[in-house]
Amino acid sequence: MKPLVFTLSAIALSVSSSFFSPLAAATAAQSAQSAEQQAPTVPEWPQARYQNTPTVEDVLGYPAGARISSPAQISEYFQALAEAHPDQIKLFEYGETWQGRPLFYAAIGNAENIAKLNEIEAGMRQLADPRTITARQAQQLVESLPASVWIASSVHGNEISPAESSMVTAWHLLSSTDERTVSMLNNTIVYLDPLQNPDGRERFVSRYYATVGLEPAADRLSAEHNEPWPNGRTNHYLFDMNRDWIALTQPETQGRIAALLQTYPLIFIDSHEMGGDLSYYFTPEAHPYNPFITTEQRKGLNWVGENNALWFDTFGFDYFTREIFDAFYPGYGASWPLYHGSLSATYEMGSARGHHFRTREGEVLTYADGVQQNFVAFMATIETASQRRQDLLQRFYEYRQQGIDAGGRGAVRSYIFPNMRDIAGNRKLMALLSEQGIEVGQAQDNFRACGNRYSEGAYVVQASQPAYHLIRTLLDTNVPMDEEFLAEQERLRANNLPDQIYDVTAWSLPLMFNLDMDVCNQQPRVATTAVTDERIVAGSVINADAEFGYAVAWGDMNAGRLLTAALREGLLVRSADMAFTHASGREYPAGSLVIPRAGNPDNLTATLQKLAATTGATVEGLANSWMRDGPNVGSVNMKRMHAPNIALLWDQPTNVLSAGSTRFVIEREFNYPVTAIRSAQAASADLSHYQVLILPATTGAGYEQWLGERGRENIRQWVERGGVLITLGNATRFAVAGEQPLLSSSLEKKAQVSDLVPLAEQGRTDGVIIDNDDEHQRHIRNPNANPDWVSGIIARASVDQEHWLTAGIHEQLHAMFIGNDIYTPLRINHGRNVVNYKGADEVLASGYIWAENREQIAHKPVLMVQPHGRGMVVSFTQEPNFRAYLDGMHMLFMNSIFRSAAHATPLR
Repeated sequence: MKPLVFTLSAIALSVSSSFFSPLAAATAAQSAQSAEQQAPTVPEWPQARYQNTPTVEDVLGYPAGARISSPAQISEYFQALAEAHPDQIKLFEYGETWQGRPLFYAAIGNAENIAKLNEIEAGMRQLADPRTITARQAQQLVESLPASVWIASSVHGNEISPAESSMVTAWHLLSSTDERTVSMLNNTIVYLDPLQNPDGRERFVSRYYATVGLEPAADRLSAEHNEPWPNGRTNHYLFDMNRDWIALTQPETQGRIAALLQTYPLIFIDSHEMGGDLSYYFTPEAHPYNPFITTEQRKGLNWVGENNALWFDTFGFDYFTREIFDAFYPGYGASWPLYHGSLSATYEMGSARGHHFRTREGEVLTYADGVQQNFVAFMATIETASQRRQDLLQRFYEYRQQGIDAGGRGAVRSYIFPNMRDIAGNRKLMALLSEQGIEVGQAQDNFRACGNRYSEGAYVVQASQPAYHLIRTLLDTNVPMDEEFLAEQERLRANNLPDQIYDVTAWSLPLMFNLDMDVCNQQPRVATTAVTDERIVAGSVINADAEFGYAVAWGDMNAGRLLTAALREGLLVRSADMAFTHASGREYPAGSLVIPRAGNPDNLTATLQKLAATTGATVEGLANSWMRDGPNVGSVNMKRMHAPNIALLWDQPTNVLSAGSTRFVIEREFNYPVTAIRSAQAASADLSHYQVLILPATTGAGYEQWLGERGRENIRQWVERGGVLITLGNATRFAVAGEQPLLSSSLEKKAQVSDLVPLAEQGRTDGVIIDNDDEHQRHIRNPNANPDWVSGIIARASVDQEHWLTAGIHEQLHAMFIGNDIYTPLRINHGRNVVNYKGADEVLASGYIWAENREQIAHKPVLMVQPHGRGMVVSFTQEPNFRAYLDGMHMLFMNSIFRSAAHATPLR
């Protein structure tokens, strides 16, 4: 990590620069002044004595907690603290947001510890790898190293008070001379990551002060408490970054994890806000716990929670624990550090979402209230680390050592990726594991293991390493939930009560990447080369001087990126609907690209060499156009690929996360531009400029209500003229709705297998005998219910490999199933169901699904295509871009855009 130096360009946007007019600025200033007059003094701490240190008011012009600080102002304040106390605080930049704002953290301690911070962090890295030190050296480190706490604030940009509390906490730690605080800093390095999501916060702050009136309103109906689409929760690409810790799609997450692997803090706190009617939540978490969280870690989390409770009692603050926010899914900020041996937890403050908020109890919660309560929680946690310093260090070391031991003697000793197909996907996953502190090797020779033969180039992840628990959590096909917990969920569901499953129940990275992987109870004996965090390895052009042109085998993202790059360069590219064999004997799968010299610029070779290097593709020269088998270049089955103009519906009613992840995948994975169009315009807009229109999933009112019949007809005519309409997830409801649906499928109700006696419309119903509880449960079911909601599983699907839409796609695919949308298959006279869930006995690949849902989704469509005039409708019944971590779906989504556009027949 490099020391942080702020530049004007990096922090160019401040709150004042976001105001729309001098009048708006004056109004906001009056509102801020009103809030300042009502704000209590922050922070409050017993027996505090302070030396001369710049306060928030000294630097920014308003008291702490009186105004919602912008990202630029937060950066400015920490810079002022670093200049005032260079011996006790150092700032480090760990990344940059999509919008160019710096991501930084502050390390705070006593002068002695800050002077030797590099040495301390090196000691933590030694302790994190017991293979590099003796037991005696480990004990010396345990006895000598300070504790460490990392407090990460406001990963959701509209969860505003934690970031402000970080400024207050930093000021208190640096200026307080009371014995308690001084003792904490003598024993502890405090890392403050004050603003995990500056882009989202800037969006919130600018809109808030553009909306607030003469004085802040406490009414929850006021405009300032109801953010427009998209709200400030997400980052620039509209990602919920608290779900990104295992996928590392966003630069904010990538940089943060790199910083944590340098520092290895013993306690990691992810500080959030929640609804203002709730009090304050802190650890311990709700059930279920991930099985790779140890008993000792759970005891440690209780230490944290119990000390927080003591301090909250001292101040008279309400709090609760255990009831919500479980620790099962590893992709949270409050979960991921656990699998490296730290303690990590979520803190949630009831949010004022502005200056004032009137709760349902009639009390007015202020922004300063949130700042103060977070400050107390932060200080209590730092005290826990200080008091438990040696215990925390010892348990951290033992966790890492236990991982090495477990990986060397258990039934799971290695994960082997043959790497015989999807070269790009394999490489990206291995780099992703490396970025998370997992050691990955690539075999330098052929080898045997667990009865199988593997070729040079296969990847091996040995389980016997310090990151064992994270390896098992990310790579195991299924991480099971506690049986008692699941039994309770079934009981709740049977009584029509909401279940307690908080997030997805499946996330196995090899399944989501749709890669081949073998789990082995041996440690393969083969020399390996360590894999770095390089996600794309440069490709090359083979036989560059070939006379006819070039071919690129289809089937992975290296080829996909080559296609989009070639189209953006204006190259003539053809794609085969069927597999073909060239005269040289080289076999190419369906979808493979042919780039002839004829019709392309004279510098074609140099251009392809440049593109191969950046995309990772292997481009092979063809001496001639003759094919031994399959379509020739001039065949109708060798489609010319066009560079489509892509429109994506944006703004209400689209789901923020669906719109964001879809745009991200197209722009950052496919490297291709997309135009966001506000949904309200689509009803009457001239769409003729676009060849592809994508409807993300929706929330609340769907497209049927938002676009209306006028919009439906506008889109229908555009499709019939040659447009490709792609619907994602519940946006497919729009395609099946109306008197003349665009897609001849329909949503299903819950399948009923009971023979219940129907209720009489008048008078009495025939009597029945109910013999037992099971029979009673059957009789109280709702016969008109929709399928029960599924929190999120990974499902197996079969791929129709005879259709052009699935060219280059493996015969088996893994897709997410979330929610309760199940669609009837298309009749063959209407279209094709090109990807379908497998049968009930096979469909569940990972996670937990209710038995009735498993039976009902069997053989139902994942992807349907139906022609209309010169165009077509392509419908995914589930999100192919969910959290942008379903890499195994990327090529199918790419086909739905580029191959569909090539198969549509507009007048070009």
